[in-house]
Amino acid sequence: MRSMVWFRGRDLRVEDQAALESARGELIPVVVLEPALAPAPFRHAFERQAMATLDAALRARGSRLVLLRGEAETVIPAWAQTWKVDQVAALARVEPSWRSRDKRLQAALAGVGCDYRLHGGDTLAPPGSIRTGAGTAYSVFTPFARAFRQLVSGANPLPAPGSLPPLPGEVEAAGPGWTGPEPALESAGARMAAFLEHRLEGYGQGRNRLGEAGISRLSADLRAGTLSIRTLWQGVAAHLGQGFDPDVLAYLNELLWREFAHHTLWERPGLVAQPFRAAWAGFPWREDPEGFAAWREGRTGIPLVDAAARELLATGFVHNRARMVAASFLTKQLMLDWRLGEAHYRALLVDGCQAANSLGWQWSAGCGVDAQPWFRIFNPQLQGRKFDPLGVYVRRWVPELAQVPDRFLHDPSAWGRPLDYPPPIVDHALARQRFLDTAKAHLGGAGF
Repeated sequence: MRSMVWFRGRDLRVEDQAALESARGELIPVVVLEPALAPAPFRHAFERQAMATLDAALRARGSRLVLLRGEAETVIPAWAQTWKVDQVAALARVEPSWRSRDKRLQAALAGVGCDYRLHGGDTLAPPGSIRTGAGTAYSVFTPFARAFRQLVSGANPLPAPGSLPPLPGEVEAAGPGWTGPEPALESAGARMAAFLEHRLEGYGQGRNRLGEAGISRLSADLRAGTLSIRTLWQGVAAHLGQGFDPDVLAYLNELLWREFAHHTLWERPGLVAQPFRAAWAGFPWREDPEGFAAWREGRTGIPLVDAAARELLATGFVHNRARMVAASFLTKQLMLDWRLGEAHYRALLVDGCQAANSLGWQWSAGCGVDAQPWFRIFNPQLQGRKFDPLGVYVRRWVPELAQVPDRFLHDPSAWGRPLDYPPPIVDHALARQRFLDTAKAHLGGAGF
């Protein structure tokens, strides 16, 4: 028996790795470096370092990572045939493009006499397993979360293997090894432990405070699979004990939103391109390339929106509160198509996950599953004053406002002094009314 385990970007770990655990006989761990489909420099850098860490973990157990280059649909079947592999194992993914690709791969591998087996591990429960009493998919988060808690017990993560068989001789001779960056100095497990010890307490309020270390920053680890969702869930839930802890429950709730997004995309793959709510089909989004460029580059004249844009460009990350404000501004104040923002964010985010990103952008626009009501429109100045009252976040990313007093920081044009900063590209009140009038005319009573 000879097994190839394909690590494919959501499972870069040896702990709680069902595909690795399923391998029998001789083992060939592989990663495929494919031509980049999108400019995601921060995510690619994070993944390459995660691959280096994975290679080190495999070497410590007697194996190593084999590096393949090219299109996976070509190189996986080709090397499986060359190396006489009996089965290829990988973790399943919910994205429509990956599901289509897996069907083609299964056929291609069958053509060379090789089984293709997909395993769970990217979600807490198998996608499609949480359904209503009528057998349909949930479209509202709260009943989904309630059903999840009733149906799903906390499964223990799989332990990391203590040792692994060495590569077969011909693979060792021909299979190129890892030549990327050095392993990360801090492991995903250490990052999780630091969050649990220092930031879980107070998370319920701290997660909204811009400029403070109140969030976990573990979304990139979940995206790359350097940390399994089951390991994180179990680690957080262990702090719940026998009592009611609002901070722990708030974080678990965020993990359930991630779960909801993955189950939703599995059930409704069309949501990557089309609004969930049928009434939104053909919505008259505006065409405004200059406005979109200003939003994308952080030149809108709205400090919190510009700070979010610049944080994304500089780091590949955006604080969740700033994401919501920036998304609301694009879709409602500028009245630009949510798909523009979704594609831009997913291309650059370190934690750019299609399921969560699509759900989040449709939520912000008002057209998605369990979405924010379309008539609720964030006022970015008020959001800034509430969640960044001292301007720590805005001044970090919009340094030209460093000398503006706190009371004018989120509306610097009211300060009345010349600044090297553009005036707002829209008036909030006028833009808000424009969207409300347009949405009411298009949706009628369907949006209420």
